[in-house]
Amino acid sequence: MKIDMTNLNGVRPLRPTGVGSEQKLAAAQEVQETFRQFVGESFYGQLLKSMRTTVGKPAYFHGGRAEEVFRGQLDQTLAEHMTEANSDQIADPMFRQQFPQQAEVLEAAAEENRPSTADLLALRRR
Repeated sequence: MKIDMTNLNGVRPLRPTGVGSEQKLAAAQEVQETFRQFVGESFYGQLLKSMRTTVGKPAYFHGGRAEEVFRGQLDQTLAEHMTEANSDQIADPMFRQQFPQQAEVLEAAAEENRPSTADLLALRRR
């Protein structure tokens, strides 16, 4: 097999060598979202599990195994909703400590998108 040296400029690598800022930002956001879900659902899941162990079964009106299964699904759903509501307060400080490079990328992107006073002055009432 003979390689044609004149067409080497048209050859592209299979994998991109450099990672762009948009790709870094997307990767950092994905890591942060996954970390938030993990921390929040682990924290709230254990919280609800511990809370359920402190309450005994009632003498009357206990649903048996079906109620226990439903309670587990309910606790999982509650943990997901509590995570969405409060994950930034619990998970973000740990994210900044655990993943400092991704945190810097996210903070730099937030700084770029923050409105300046010139943007505010450009808005006028009509």
